[in-house]
Amino acid sequence: MQQAGRYQAILELLEAIFNSLTPADKIINNYMRERKYIGSKDRRFIADTVWDIIRNRMKLEFVTKSNQPRSLLLQYIKQFTMDDPTEIFSGEKYAPSKLSPQELELLSTENDEPYPPYVEAETPKWIFEKINDVEFLKALNQPAMADFRINVKNRDKVISELVSEGYEVEPCPYSPIGIRSLHRISLGNCMAYQNGEIEVQDEASQIAAIMCDVNPNLKIIDYCCGAGGKSLALAYLMNNQGKILAHDISSSRLEEIKPRMQRLGIKNIELTDIIADTDRDFDRFILDAPCSGSGTWRRCPDAKFRLTPEHLQKLNQTQSELLDIAYSKTKSGGRIIYITCSIFKDENENIVEPFVKAHADLRLLNLRSLWEQKLSAPYPCHSNEYLRLSPLSTGTDGFFLAVIEKI
Repeated sequence: MQQAGRYQAILELLEAIFNSLTPADKIINNYMRERKYIGSKDRRFIADTVWDIIRNRMKLEFVTKSNQPRSLLLQYIKQFTMDDPTEIFSGEKYAPSKLSPQELELLSTENDEPYPPYVEAETPKWIFEKINDVEFLKALNQPAMADFRINVKNRDKVISELVSEGYEVEPCPYSPIGIRSLHRISLGNCMAYQNGEIEVQDEASQIAAIMCDVNPNLKIIDYCCGAGGKSLALAYLMNNQGKILAHDISSSRLEEIKPRMQRLGIKNIELTDIIADTDRDFDRFILDAPCSGSGTWRRCPDAKFRLTPEHLQKLNQTQSELLDIAYSKTKSGGRIIYITCSIFKDENENIVEPFVKAHADLRLLNLRSLWEQKLSAPYPCHSNEYLRLSPLSTGTDGFFLAVIEKI
């Protein structure tokens, strides 16, 4: 493809993404699937540029005083590339339409106005006001490295195999079952992945599974398990013994777990979208609560622009309701493990604290002590009651975990 044709594709994708509630990765994947004539190098350039514009959207909007994709793309080319915007926007076949007089004037105008903190943080203003930490939010705007979980006993052996395949990998700093790749890995070409020796999972999610403190003798449910990543990790930690009930209200999501179970050789997970009324004796009720997903913005930076205060409030109501279900289903002596991939206190401490206070037979477990029992790496948090992981503090996705014991 000519460079102008690449930028026309980028413009089409930006217009689709900005005008849809569909996640950007799905829009990009569908766009590429429908245009098989686009070569691999062109695909990489187009996708990488779209993501780069999304990660710099607040700055581009601030400079241009516009939220229109064409204006942002024009400013991006001017500010971040060596390409000549007048050559790109030529109006020729496969190129973006010719620049207007107003756009030419914009190109010649320099804006030296300093960025407000929320723009510097690349975060919508209402979100910044909740977090109020520029460096934290900037870390959450950087691309994430690829983390994997081993599905065999010897991590060093798997690392050696991956290195022999030509991949640059290293152990994760906290998770004893984690491997971090410093570059992208094509899973279709990776023998360790195809053979079920590794599984894609961020280190924070691996740690959450470890902190569930499971064993084959416990009655366990992974409630709202979604894609099933933690269920699969729990199965590995239990040596494929005992039973894990993986629950989700979406039967289609549960179906998507089956090929992963098959590739990994997992046999101790039972999938269900219904919990029996008589099931009130779980030893571990793992609640992977529906949340904003704000802790995963490194991987999906477009999601921050789809989130609204109203949706966050609805999530809070759901989270409280699900904790009530967890309470009714957990036996005395059992534990409720509340997990979110959220950075907001609204979804974390502000949900857990009133829940625990409302029940005299609940107490928060000391997570520093639990961590030191399960992991050899230093405990990374100030609080003993809440585990908070983030790209700034631990180099992981943003994660929250609380373990609530029913006395």
